[in-house]
Amino acid sequence: MRNLQLDSDVGQIVAIAENLRSEYKNYNSDWVESPFAWIKDLPSRTRGKVGEQLIEQWCIEQNFDVSSSPDSDADRIINGLRVEIKSSTLWKSGIYKFQQLRDQAYDIVICLGLSPYNVHCWVLSKEMILEQWRSGGIGSQHGGSRGTDTAWLSVNPNTPQIWLTPQNGRPADAIQILRQFTEVLHHR
Repeated sequence: MRNLQLDSDVGQIVAIAENLRSEYKNYNSDWVESPFAWIKDLPSRTRGKVGEQLIEQWCIEQNFDVSSSPDSDADRIINGLRVEIKSSTLWKSGIYKFQQLRDQAYDIVICLGLSPYNVHCWVLSKEMILEQWRSGGIGSQHGGSRGTDTAWLSVNPNTPQIWLTPQNGRPADAIQILRQFTEVLHHR
């Protein structure tokens, strides 16, 4: 088996994924020895639910206060922040596609990327998402360049967009950025 790049945060997400695995039946061996192979071929909506559960459990293990959002404009409330959670498995082309980004009532987006033997994570403010969408850094998902309701973010983890490079995609750094966002909220 190929080894995961196991810093403690990647190891935590792997452990959570292993615990969730038994709840899902459509295990497929596309990523033969990957601890995330069982997630890869789940239906899209189910993969999204697993991504939300991974982030929720990981944040709880990192001592964040996590609860469900009272409405559908955000997925979770994390230390008082309204958080939208997007996840993607690595596409054959080597990119993650974080889909269904909308202008809704959330503060930040957590993008969780699962590859066969690694985990990537970015924490982005809603303002950054909207700014990049307006400027073309994030593309519209439906309706081409005229699409205005839904966007998607494509990220090659080896060569991320310049505006993403302050974040290197490492889960340990994403947690620190999440902590910074929650500290700003509590100092308002």
